[in-house]
Amino acid sequence: MSARGESLATSWVPDAHVANSSDAPKDECGVFGVYSPGEDVARIAYFGLFALQHRGQESAGIATANGERIKAHAAMGLVTQVFDEQLLRDLGGAHIALGHTRYSTTGASDICNAQPIVRSSSVGDLAVAHNGNLVNAHVLRNRLEREGVEFQSTSDSEVIAVMLARAMNGSIESALKEVLPQLKGAYSLGIMTPTQLIAVRDPHGVRPLCVGQIGPNRYVVSSESCAVGVVGAHFIREVEPGEAIIIDADGLREAQIVPLQRHAVCLFEFIYFARPDSHIYSQTIYDTRKRMGHELAQEHPAEADVVIPIPDSAVPAALGYSEASGIRFAEGLVKNRYIQRTFIDPDQRMRDLGARMKYSPLTNMIAGRRVVMVDDSIVRGTTTDKLVRMLIDAGAREVHVRITSPPARFPCFYGIDMAKQEDLIAANYSVDEIRQRIGATSLGYLSLPAVIRAVRKPGSLFCRACFDGHYPIEIPGDVRLQKMMLERARANGQRGSDGSSGTES
Repeated sequence: MSARGESLATSWVPDAHVANSSDAPKDECGVFGVYSPGEDVARIAYFGLFALQHRGQESAGIATANGERIKAHAAMGLVTQVFDEQLLRDLGGAHIALGHTRYSTTGASDICNAQPIVRSSSVGDLAVAHNGNLVNAHVLRNRLEREGVEFQSTSDSEVIAVMLARAMNGSIESALKEVLPQLKGAYSLGIMTPTQLIAVRDPHGVRPLCVGQIGPNRYVVSSESCAVGVVGAHFIREVEPGEAIIIDADGLREAQIVPLQRHAVCLFEFIYFARPDSHIYSQTIYDTRKRMGHELAQEHPAEADVVIPIPDSAVPAALGYSEASGIRFAEGLVKNRYIQRTFIDPDQRMRDLGARMKYSPLTNMIAGRRVVMVDDSIVRGTTTDKLVRMLIDAGAREVHVRITSPPARFPCFYGIDMAKQEDLIAANYSVDEIRQRIGATSLGYLSLPAVIRAVRKPGSLFCRACFDGHYPIEIPGDVRLQKMMLERARANGQRGSDGSSGTES
């Protein structure tokens, strides 16, 4: 925490055990900011983060600014666990707020990595919230440590915050122009000074970021458009790659900080990460996923009696598969929506039953029937077999697994937690071998061309590296980034702090 930044009593909650039986990839984070003088901006940010909870469940934080100083509170847990009425009141008296909800993709799941990060500069405090991953974070951090910087976290996000704070000389634009060209990788940033709210996107636009208006000279910035409407704002547009949106007392202005390299929005945002009511590239995620189901039925038909989704992200695709195939849609699995995070450590037997803790079969929809089970992805293959077994135990005669993404064969270095190729089941086994391992009657993945057809935009606009191995941002040969890279660097004796407070994406 900065010397000038005012930290509320940052409550510490023990690392939670995430009862997550889904085999889907785990995503980065959610960023939400609001500039609205005269309103309860901390409360608006709270509800904005609540709408972005799907993007990260490890920690949450909100910082507020009143024109002179920045207050902040962050802790481990869900948004509803981190904040209560008293904390929101303590963050009041402000006209700007910046919030963050985190899933760790660089740096441990620890309070020291919770965001927003607040740092002091020569002209005042600065808060940063980050979604994405830098591929040159270790290089930048090593240089800063040699220059005497002591870090409080083990994340790449603090590197960004430190660099911006050091470059601040009264103009956020000049600081951005100095720092952003040095950053390599994916970054969608919310930045706050005591008087300004800024939204910044990397020159490839890997992670989404948008801006909305809540009233005259009152604006919000958000990782996804779904959170814009939740707080009563209307969507204006997406932040362009390499662009900064700067909001202050003079209104909203735009600045192209880094030249556009090429559009490379993560394709997994459409397949899984983004909420179905969000828009990216002017495409509704719900409609796109439904078209993926249409394409899946064409590429991988099945002789079956019922189509069921794995809730929730696969529901639109299962509806699309049902429409295109003529096979009846049914909700064959009921999701326990309150088990995603628990502070009670399950014993080994309950961990082994993880899928059954999260889903319950509707036996009357499954027993005696040939089932098409639609899901969005198989990454590690650790739970799909349990879901198939659950359906068979519920009486399914056959289970035909249909996946709305291509096989994920390559690691992601831009903010998805699948950085080890050896952990990716499709990188090590053929489709039929995967089918045998998960116990399915048949298995079909949607092809990459079919996904692109469903999105209805040219394939050149997307990052598809986890599917085809073509990385839009060069990955340094000495990196092949791992989630705990900065943790290991510190353990190996590099100069740094004891890891007390900070962030990531």
